Amino acid sequence: MSEFDTNIPTTFDPFAEANAEDSGAGTKEYVHVRVQQRNGRKSLTTVQGLKKEYSYTKILKDLKKEFCCNGTVVQDPELGQVIQLQGDQRKNVSTFLVQAGIVKKENIKIHGF
Repeated sequence: MSEFDTNIPTTFDPFAEANAEDSGAGTKEYVHVRVQQRNGRKSLTTVQGLKKEYSYTKILKDLKKEFCCNGTVVQDPELGQVIQLQGDQRKNVSTFLVQAGIVKKENIKIHGF
């Protein structure tokens, strides 16, 4: 085997950035808003890092009604609860969270493309 066989990149992990940043102290207060490419022009927006005391289902209900898209709350063993929305809703979600008073603007990190 040559050295080139061992350096083959694996699939893209959109959460790798956040996992690397979580090692430092004080990074838990960030809310990460990401976009994941599905097939073709379809995309998926994920919201991770909201505080546990918030009702994820009520936030999701308001987001779906506001942006006319479908969504769900997914329970991940490593990341906890993650909100998923159809389409590229990164800017919409970040402005909604700031206007609703859920998160401050400086505590939102937008990832993707």
